[in-house]
Amino acid sequence: MDRVLLIVPKEGYRTADFVDAARALHCEAVIASDGPQLVDATALRIDLRSPDRAAAQIIDAAAARPFDAIVAADDAGVVPAALAAERLGLRHNPPQAAMATRDKLRMRELLAAGGMAQPAFRAAGDEAAAVRAADALGHPCVVKPRTLSASTGVLRADDADAVRSAAALALELDRPPLLVERFVGGAEIAVEALLRDGALEPLAVFDKPDPLDGPTFPETLYVTPSRHPPAVLQAADAAVAAAAAAIGLREGPVHAELRLTPAGPEILELAARTIGGLCARTLRFGLGISLEQLVLRAALGRPLGDLRRSDAASGVMMLPVPAAGTLRSVSGVEQARAVDGVVGVEITIPPGRKVRPLPRDGRYLGFVFARGSDPAAVESSLRAAAGMIDADIRVAFTNSEPG
Repeated sequence: MDRVLLIVPKEGYRTADFVDAARALHCEAVIASDGPQLVDATALRIDLRSPDRAAAQIIDAAAARPFDAIVAADDAGVVPAALAAERLGLRHNPPQAAMATRDKLRMRELLAAGGMAQPAFRAAGDEAAAVRAADALGHPCVVKPRTLSASTGVLRADDADAVRSAAALALELDRPPLLVERFVGGAEIAVEALLRDGALEPLAVFDKPDPLDGPTFPETLYVTPSRHPPAVLQAADAAVAAAAAAIGLREGPVHAELRLTPAGPEILELAARTIGGLCARTLRFGLGISLEQLVLRAALGRPLGDLRRSDAASGVMMLPVPAAGTLRSVSGVEQARAVDGVVGVEITIPPGRKVRPLPRDGRYLGFVFARGSDPAAVESSLRAAAGMIDADIRVAFTNSEPG
């Protein structure tokens, strides 16, 4: 029986789905995490604050009983996975490439060296430097921390005062330098793909029907298949393949965010993981194969099988946290589940937890899933269901206080 190590953060969304995928493939799943997990699987405690230390802990564990594949379920695990898999002779991304996906400045530099279309950018070590960078790039611009994900700390700034405020937040949340980018307008899409020995296999393209114009950038609505013309989607797939090559990625999942401009697609982000949260539940391939199963098959070197999507259309509505405070309860869930086309509602933050909205925290209240005959029907179902869900939050602290 193949033995798979799954690296997941203590508050990750994906543990159960990856464990289920491993079992469906008749694999033993071992969970490596920095905290307890509510799944029935062998556990290994690792220090995700230090990728080198986490990799060493994985290598020590493999000495007692080897692994056949190492898979990161979230951003925090991609560098430890690459480091450990390289040492153990398993399929992996080059560690330097994995590190670049966790460093927005390094990623931008590699994409620029590869001639990729992307937002013009500057690095800034402090607020004054951020203002100068924005003046050089032109307003509006986007100010973002260098290493955070899920749009945490990311703000659009339309003038110098807004740049200064956004830079202060970015530097509060993350180490310098921060990144200042020219804001790029246009529709946004997400591309899911798998790399095998450097060759990109596109799996799905999601439209994001809600405008993402700032000042914060919450990911909300994802619907697939895309309604953009085939030529646009082919250009997006080609851009993702070229971007992955420019960064140096060679194995495993790729999740990319792009803006569609009149001149062609521009790369906003590229991660060496699958789509975040529980959004992968929208995808099924062949005879009901999950995205997690495809990722594990690729990591183990098994045939991928039929990669055609098995649903006519599907989508997810991510429910942003609406205010800072303590979550008391969430109402309207059963009504949302009863909406035609809705196939699931998951609330992922339990009552009693302190919550904060973007830009300080990228965690979501929950997820609504829908399937239908076409993308428009799916979008309608998701909007109707999301409108029924309400969070009761007792405001007990401000955004400037610890949560």
